[in-house]
Amino acid sequence: MPADPQQRSASFISRNSTSSIARNKRRGAVAGMQDRGYVRRLGVIEELGHWEEWRSLAEQIRKHTLENLDFYLMQLSENVAKRGGHVFFAQTAEEANDYIRRVALEKQAKKIVKSKSMVTEEINLNPVLEAIGCQVVETDLGEYILQIDDHDSPSHIVGPALHKNKEQIRDVFQRKLGYTKSSDPVELARHAREMLRRDYLTADIGITGCNFAIAESGSITLVTNEGNADLVTALPKTQITVMGMERIVPTFEEMEVLVSMLTRSSVGQKLTSYITVLTGPRDAGDVDGPEEFHLVIVDNGRSSILGTEFQPVLQCIRCAACVNVCPVYRHIGGHSYGSIYSGPIGAVLSPLLGGYDDYKELPYASSLCAACTEACPVKIPLHELLIKHRQIIVEREGKAPAAEKLAMKAFRLGTASPSLYRFGTKLAPSAFAPFVEDGRITKGPGPLKAWTESREFPAPSKERFRDWFRNRQKGGNPS
Repeated sequence: MPADPQQRSASFISRNSTSSIARNKRRGAVAGMQDRGYVRRLGVIEELGHWEEWRSLAEQIRKHTLENLDFYLMQLSENVAKRGGHVFFAQTAEEANDYIRRVALEKQAKKIVKSKSMVTEEINLNPVLEAIGCQVVETDLGEYILQIDDHDSPSHIVGPALHKNKEQIRDVFQRKLGYTKSSDPVELARHAREMLRRDYLTADIGITGCNFAIAESGSITLVTNEGNADLVTALPKTQITVMGMERIVPTFEEMEVLVSMLTRSSVGQKLTSYITVLTGPRDAGDVDGPEEFHLVIVDNGRSSILGTEFQPVLQCIRCAACVNVCPVYRHIGGHSYGSIYSGPIGAVLSPLLGGYDDYKELPYASSLCAACTEACPVKIPLHELLIKHRQIIVEREGKAPAAEKLAMKAFRLGTASPSLYRFGTKLAPSAFAPFVEDGRITKGPGPLKAWTESREFPAPSKERFRDWFRNRQKGGNPS
């Protein structure tokens, strides 16, 4: 493993990237999304005006909520119960899955429709329900495409099927759905809509995620552009909402601020097509809505983050603004992170939820350019948290590879001694000569191998800086 963090990032990219053809297609899709998203986002935040003040307000809302999370969760729970809903606090993914499984068995559910939900992906809910004989249908178009394509996994927090272009989606529809028309997105979406319509009408349970729960009323807010979540909540007799415990706001006023920040940062819109607020099961006079409502509040490691130096990561509103500006994500795409949370937010959050044994490399999948921190609408200091992870991995966890520890000790020894440093810089051009081609190192041993698998390395100059400076002072090399 390379000693330098940038080299570790290069090694991560090299090992986790796919074939060159697939990689080029994915890069094109990701680059196009990032470029278009940047322009749209810039337009709507300039139109809003005073963007930094809005960011500060959003940060204050999230900080206040997290600092008083126990109070607001209790208030939310009480208000949901007052409206006739059921609340279950799940400490682990297993507890959340078991509760939802028991509800499905009690209702003798055969078909379940789901709207997009990152937390249900996090707890791996679908296989649990399928194991008891339920047909689980993803209704978000991106998630639906991935599901029918042999349960492919999401590659982006907001656009889960971002890594597929329209021709690839047409091929999936042809293989799996008997689709015979073109790759026109309108025709593809129409076909998916026709296929899903009967699922909405025959589903026993609807499952949703939660963008923001409103403590003062016991309401759930869903932010979508397709309207599928409205059908998931309106037609089945039973609705289950699954939310991470931090996805809560005190009142409607804070919800309005954060929704505006979410939509502008996520998809470059002032508002998405649907902002849906749901409060418990339907009343006697309602024409639609569930007869029974369950709210599952998931901890799954979040409470252990509270009160630590990483608490700011729980401010996240899942807008993916950090993902959309990340140069590393642009290069490798979402699947390379090995977690449903990709990009900078995934590199910070995944080691906290899943542990360093599985995710110790993610904090090194960053150039530390701080574009993610600058883009975050709730001011999470993402690049600083990535540095903190790296420090913990090396100093507390002791998970730095032996080769890296040895290399860093050698580097420290060489740079601490002027004589050794001078000797090393004088020796470097000769030592690297076998690997130099046209003034660049294109292959090399040890740490250089991982780096040069994805890029070239500048060759050491025969004239050292100190020599150049000395000659310049003497007038021998004025250039």
